[in-house]
Amino acid sequence: MIQSPLNYTGGKYKLLPQILPLFPQEIHTFVDLFCGGCNVGINVHADSILYNDICSPLINLYSVMQRTSPQEFIHALESVIERYGLSDVKTHGYRFYGCNSTDGLSKYNRKRYLALRNDFNARPDHDDEYYIYLYVLIIYAFNNQIRFNRNGAFNLPPGKRDFNQRMYDKLVIFLDTLQAQNASFFNQDFHTLDFTQLNETDFVYADPPYLITCAAYNEQGGWTQENEVDLLHLLDQLSGRNIRFALSNVLESKGQRNTILSQWLNQRPDYRMIDLNYHYRNSNYQRKLKNTATREILVTNY
Repeated sequence: MIQSPLNYTGGKYKLLPQILPLFPQEIHTFVDLFCGGCNVGINVHADSILYNDICSPLINLYSVMQRTSPQEFIHALESVIERYGLSDVKTHGYRFYGCNSTDGLSKYNRKRYLALRNDFNARPDHDDEYYIYLYVLIIYAFNNQIRFNRNGAFNLPPGKRDFNQRMYDKLVIFLDTLQAQNASFFNQDFHTLDFTQLNETDFVYADPPYLITCAAYNEQGGWTQENEVDLLHLLDQLSGRNIRFALSNVLESKGQRNTILSQWLNQRPDYRMIDLNYHYRNSNYQRKLKNTATREILVTNY
């Protein structure tokens, strides 16, 4: 399995062994409706891949990754890392920076990272170099995540890791695979995406923000009940045209139940619901969440 070089909230990498075998064997166009970190789409075999997400910096970053050779992209990253004096443990190791892998590199990188972040947020042009800077920030940010405030400024603090060998390897494999795909990127709200060209040979995968969970994507207004209803209606419309779909969602979490999703499923006996048991296979996680376990499901119409 190929793992995204972005630690995007809600990523499905750990669930791929359960999800991918449930997808159709032959797909003409695969639509990754809420692509996020692209963990699903990058592992799907289809004639063409359509990645969509409402986060414009994310989609623009992928577009730069797609059109820049891996060697050139990595050289550009390393040039920024060198320019700001950020750590490089794959070359020098932790001891060189007076750090160890347990405590991490945030103390060493803090001033350098904040200087990079300030310069990034002050850049007037969102050109290719802007997205190189963005990806370096993601590499050195807390948990390798991506987050912007209401004013559009990247606002994560420095993290413990850097552009280490593991991150380097993940990025190279991701770039090679992405550029080998026949992929297109779209930055649209799911309400406005054009599905008219799809037919029964195509497949839509929807992994929306989860209505009953708390995460960064549900900040600042986030995902609403209206969004949930509209997405389920869209899936019904696709099904009415014999277009196959799969929906990832959470039915229950920490004592809450997604009643909109539950009622929708009860009224559609032809749809198939599969429980995804990753959480329950992890005994430590299960003990920790003894009475608050999350029930994650996959819904299909085929």
